[in-house]
Amino acid sequence: MPTSTLVEMLTAIWERVLQRSSVNIEDNFFDLGGDSSLALQLFNEIAIACGRELQPVTIYLAPTVAALAAVLEQPTDLRLPPLVLLKEGPEEPPLFITHGLGGSVIDFFQVVKHIRTSHPIQGMQAKGIDGTEEPFDRIEDMAQFYLDAIRQVQPSGPYLLAGYSLGGLVTFEMAQRLTAAGEKVALLAMLDSYPDIRYLSLAQRAFLLTRLATRRATTTMKLPMSEALSLIIQPSRRRAGTPRLSYKPPINVPLSPAMQRARECAYSALTSYQPRYYPGKIKFVRAETPTDFPADPSAVWAHLAAEFEVETVPGDHLGIMTTHFESLASVISRYVGEALR
Repeated sequence: MPTSTLVEMLTAIWERVLQRSSVNIEDNFFDLGGDSSLALQLFNEIAIACGRELQPVTIYLAPTVAALAAVLEQPTDLRLPPLVLLKEGPEEPPLFITHGLGGSVIDFFQVVKHIRTSHPIQGMQAKGIDGTEEPFDRIEDMAQFYLDAIRQVQPSGPYLLAGYSLGGLVTFEMAQRLTAAGEKVALLAMLDSYPDIRYLSLAQRAFLLTRLATRRATTTMKLPMSEALSLIIQPSRRRAGTPRLSYKPPINVPLSPAMQRARECAYSALTSYQPRYYPGKIKFVRAETPTDFPADPSAVWAHLAAEFEVETVPGDHLGIMTTHFESLASVISRYVGEALR
């Protein structure tokens, strides 16, 4: 049973973060108006007050003061499961949705909240972001890890898969393996997801790098030359001593050592994964405003799938998740509804 002192401290933090005059220890964080940004703030304050760094996704597993206090009372950190139920629903099968480079399903909060479906939504949670295990540094290992977890929930198809950014590559690999095993993949939705730049055609690489250099010149002209170039030129992590061009998504928030390690491993996985032909359909959602990625996903993916369909939603690569999430959620809702007809 959590101590009254811990419960009182957590209650005070919840009231401050949620701007509530009173919070019951059994009140659900999300029912009180909590969202992903407030969860980040909540766990930052808990880390300062308790000296324990928990991942914000923990709020899905312990969404009340009482439950969270019980977690903090444990002598060891909570080991995050590979699947996190993001939204309940009475209809099977579930929609399995895979994280981006950051590795946390908390990023899906706004999108999932607006997806209209009676199917439950399960988020894939990266191994190692809780600091208890070493993260994977290969897409193939990530895919098998998630498939093993998914089969505990859903032993056979049809499967509904969606993945954002890096997660699109993971779900692409998962779909490959399920199809090879004779299972039906009813939906493979890739959300603004691209392979590493070295697996693009020469023309695509040249066009992308020219656009990146032009756009970034305005923000780097005041930096030392070595720092400016580092935004565009990254050394290969696979062939030591051989420089190559690549891109890294920006890091906008402070990361725990475990999250930083998970991100580094995920980036290594991205750079080493070469997609192969998929004998099924890809439903691709592209960001209307291209940033660090190709403007035409068909040129990248159409030859790698039996069928390839593209839909555009407002925003850039990050904005489709953080600003224009309702548009993205609407598309995903339609995809799920159409997949099992």
